[in-house]
This record gives sequence, C-alpha cells and structure tokens, in this order.
Amino acid sequence: MTIRDEYVGTAYHLLDVVEFLHLAGLPEADTKIDDPELLEWRGGGPSYWAPKARG
Repeated sequence: MTIRDEYVGTAYHLLDVVEFLHLAGLPEADTKIDDPELLEWRGGGPSYWAPKARG
C-alpha cells in the first residue's frame, strides 16, 4: 500500500487498509474505503482479497 507516494506495507485484509490509513493520520470516521477520490484499488477492491501466498 502506498500513501502520499510512500510505501507503507502490504494490506492482507481490509482492516490492514484501515490501520494504514489511521497511521497516516486519517480519522476512522472519515475512512470511506469505497470512495475513489480517497483510494485507488488495484487488482481487486474492498470486498475482494486474494489468498495469502504460501512460502
């Protein structure tokens, strides 16, 4: 996940996205994960999560 052009980590679940946004200073009340003005989803969206890779 990238916030303000800085890589902050990989989100494996929707709660990871919310946590990254919170750590970036966005209040939880303003976190609208389906707002295209706030988030650009690549390879899925807020309701789709690929299985974790096994390694």
